[in-house]
Amino acid sequence: MTGANGGERVAGGVLRTLAAPFVAPVPVGVAVRTRLKGLSGADVRVLGEVGRHLGALAGRDLTARCAAGVGHDAAAWAVRKRELSVVSSSRWAGSITKASHDQWALARRCLATHIRDLEAGITVLRGRLALPLGQKGARKQPGGYRSRREWHAKSRRLKVLQERLAAARADWAAGRVRIVRGGRKLANTRHHLQAARLDEAEWRGRWESARMFLTADGESGKRFGNETIRLTPDGELIIRLPAPLAHLANAPHDRYRLTARAVFAHRGHEWADRIAANRAVAYRIHHDSVRDRWYVTASWQRAQPATPPVSLEALLAAGITVVGVDTNDDHYAAWRLDEHGNPIGEPQRFFYDLSGNAAHRDAQMRHATSRLLHFAGRCGARAIAIEDLDFHTSTSREQHGRRKRFRRLISRFPTARLAARLVSMAATQDLVIIAVDPAYTSRWGAQHWQRPMCPPTRKNTRHDAASIVIGRRAQGFGARRRTAPPPYDRSDRVGHRTAQAAPRTSGREGNRPPRKGPPPGVVSPPGTRTRQPSPPNTVRGRRSEQEWIHDSLPLTT
Repeated sequence: MTGANGGERVAGGVLRTLAAPFVAPVPVGVAVRTRLKGLSGADVRVLGEVGRHLGALAGRDLTARCAAGVGHDAAAWAVRKRELSVVSSSRWAGSITKASHDQWALARRCLATHIRDLEAGITVLRGRLALPLGQKGARKQPGGYRSRREWHAKSRRLKVLQERLAAARADWAAGRVRIVRGGRKLANTRHHLQAARLDEAEWRGRWESARMFLTADGESGKRFGNETIRLTPDGELIIRLPAPLAHLANAPHDRYRLTARAVFAHRGHEWADRIAANRAVAYRIHHDSVRDRWYVTASWQRAQPATPPVSLEALLAAGITVVGVDTNDDHYAAWRLDEHGNPIGEPQRFFYDLSGNAAHRDAQMRHATSRLLHFAGRCGARAIAIEDLDFHTSTSREQHGRRKRFRRLISRFPTARLAARLVSMAATQDLVIIAVDPAYTSRWGAQHWQRPMCPPTRKNTRHDAASIVIGRRAQGFGARRRTAPPPYDRSDRVGHRTAQAAPRTSGREGNRPPRKGPPPGVVSPPGTRTRQPSPPNTVRGRRSEQEWIHDSLPLTT
């Protein structure tokens, strides 16, 4: 039976079509950071003057770029760069104009996302306001409001969102963006110094540090990959000074050599090999005013591999071991699966704490992800299967009614950062990340795997069972291994027989063996359908979740 949206109808509901699993692309960008230790007083003064001077130029250039809007072209870019080259240098001007253009483009994309969010919120509000008071919601659809007072408040909220949408659309049409160099949060803190427990001098120091500009793009073929900020293999840092600050130079060609040494503990060999070959490396020097520390960040882009990335079909054909991972609010639930989709060993849990500020949550996710990758490496797994989570359409306050705890949960869950961290960290350990559709994983895991995988000495959770379904889905298997044929197609007539894949079968069940016809003279019961003989079961293909659910339903006449 088919639903209105093309999915399979199961038990009165509609099973949505599952998206095919895919291999997550490996990131090509690399960034490492280290602290500049042993800076002298003169080094700190020079870095501060250069950063503030270039920061003022960057602010003026960003203003000019935002004023140009969508009508900006290559000729206008060249004019901006020539004007900046007079008061800095051609390379500093190139870095500043490129940073301004990238920042404007990022703000433009954020404005488009803001417009889509406003449109989604207005659509939900209109739908709920049109429903009678107290009407219950349908499947994944919110119902009407509980009282007249709440309905009135939401109608006013609708007017506010409509005004914001009109203003955002006007900004989009005019090519207007709103950017605060140094951060809007820090700018607003200036008006609430007492609540932030800061005085004006402390806030001013943070504001000036955030608005500094000490970023230089790399150039392949130049010495050590960068002519503006040069970092030698022994850690010596040399900066090309802007023209107005050339009197501060302590090295030839208007350069300043710092007394501090920079050593990259993470990916240091990769960085050293790159600068030895004079390949492009971009550097950024920034000041942490809270700790009063200076840092340097090196970033580069990896070359595209000569061979194309491995495909999911090639991985499955090789028969890989997979670690299925179910992502939850406080832990990863992982289970190792062999090439046939059978769970091996015991479930693993890697806990983290998502409370506190963003830095604490990020550290917790990094630590838990590291332990997960180490486990996958110890057990010899080639790939990690994880849900392709996307809560972007579910964070609206109208989507889940009064379920504040659930809304807070999905709003604070760092899905994008988690995906970026996991993919980049897995690439360093030669592990492949397979993203699967998260639909029905917990439900089907609890139905088919939770109780059978519970020994007397251990109690598994539905999250552990969901990790099995996630891993099997990445391997092309269904949520359960056994599939019961329709009742009247069983050889023992409405018995308990099931069809199961034979040993050494790469797929799951495949086609059922052909059933021999009834003996001569035996007539099938009325109201039954005679099954046609199937072709020989030589190729056992993988079938989707919808197919085995459809086959398990009783046939109707």
